[in-house]
Amino acid sequence: MTTSLPLVFDEPRRAKKPPRHLADLTGEERRTAVAALGEPAFRAKQLSNHYFSRLVSDPAEMTDLPAATRDKLVADLMPPLLTRVRDLECDNGETRKTLWKLLDGSLVESVLMRYPGRATMCVSSQAGCGMACPFCATGQGGLTRNMSTAEIVEQVVDGARALARGEIAGGPGRVSNIVFMGMGEPMANYKAVMGAVRRFTDPSPEGLGISARGVTVSTVGLVPRINQLATEGIPVTLALSLHAPDDELRDELVPINNRWKVDEVLDAAWGYARQTKRRVSIEYAMIRDINDHAWRADLLAEKLNARGDWGWVHVNLIPLNPTPGSKWTASDPADEREFVRRLEAAGIPTTVRDTRGQEIDGACGQLAAASK
Repeated sequence: MTTSLPLVFDEPRRAKKPPRHLADLTGEERRTAVAALGEPAFRAKQLSNHYFSRLVSDPAEMTDLPAATRDKLVADLMPPLLTRVRDLECDNGETRKTLWKLLDGSLVESVLMRYPGRATMCVSSQAGCGMACPFCATGQGGLTRNMSTAEIVEQVVDGARALARGEIAGGPGRVSNIVFMGMGEPMANYKAVMGAVRRFTDPSPEGLGISARGVTVSTVGLVPRINQLATEGIPVTLALSLHAPDDELRDELVPINNRWKVDEVLDAAWGYARQTKRRVSIEYAMIRDINDHAWRADLLAEKLNARGDWGWVHVNLIPLNPTPGSKWTASDPADEREFVRRLEAAGIPTTVRDTRGQEIDGACGQLAAASK
C-alpha cells in the first residue's frame, strides 16, 4: 500500500525538556516548590487559584500576592511554554485551530470546537507521532518528542481563557470536554498524559475541575497501557482507533497491530469497560474501497458482540479527512450508510462523526503542524 515507517515508542534521547511549570506539579509538590523559594506554602494555593480558576498568568493581575513575591513565583513556576504562531477559524468562528511553537522549536496544534451546550478542546500529547499510520498526516511526520504535562494543560487553559473572555463565537463559556485526539499517541506518553488528566479533573483550585467523564483518551492500541489506565481510578472515556476488524488489513493501516492483534486490543478495551463501567468508543476512519466493505461491518459487529452485549461499546465512524498528497479518500456515502445499517442491525450503537475543522486542516488525521 505505502512505504511503511518504523514504529517509535520512545522519544529521541536528544529531545530537549521544557522547564518545570506549576501544572506539572501535584498540590503537595507545589507547596514544596513555593517553600523552596522562601515563601509560605499557602502561596501555592493562591498561585493555583490564579492559574486554574481565574485563568491568569500575568503577575500584575495577582493582586492578592505581594508585588515582589508574585514576580518571583511566576518566573519560577509559570514560565512561558507555548508561543502562538497563528489561529485559523471556521464554522462561523465556532472552531479554532491554533499552531503552537514549543521552546525547542517543535510545532504542535490544538483545536477548540464550540457546539450547542458544550465546548471541546482537542489537544496534542506529542510533537509528531511514532505510530506511523499511513492515512494520518501526523503519523507520517514521525515523532519529534513527548510533550510535558504542563504543555498539554496549557493548550486547554488557553482555550478556557478564550471562552471565558468571549473570544469564541457564541459568547462567554467554559471548556466542558477534552479529547486527546490531536497530535501524538497519548499512551506512548503515558506519565505526562495522566498528569494532565489529573490537572484537568482535580477540583479547583488544584486543577480545572472538569468531569472525568468529559475527558477522552485515545489510543491506537497499546495494550499494557490500556490495562494500566483501567487501574487509575479516573473514569475517563477510552477511544480505541481500530480502523479495521481483521489483522490482515489492520497490520497495514495501524502498524501497532503487528505487536498487539485485533483480538488482544479488543480484549483490553472490553476489560477497561468492565473495570470502569465506562462505555468504550471504537474509532473507525472510513476509507473508500479499503476498510468500508459490508463484510467488515459484519465482522466488526461479530467481534464486539462476542465480548458482551451490555452496552460496553459504541462505534464512531469518521469520514476520512483529506491530507495533502494522500491517495486515501473518504468512503462513498452509500457505502457508509450500509456500514452503519449493518452495525445497528447487529445491535451496535453507531454514529458518524461531525468532521469539524476540515477546511482548516483541523479535523481528525489532518494535524501536521505545518508552519507555512
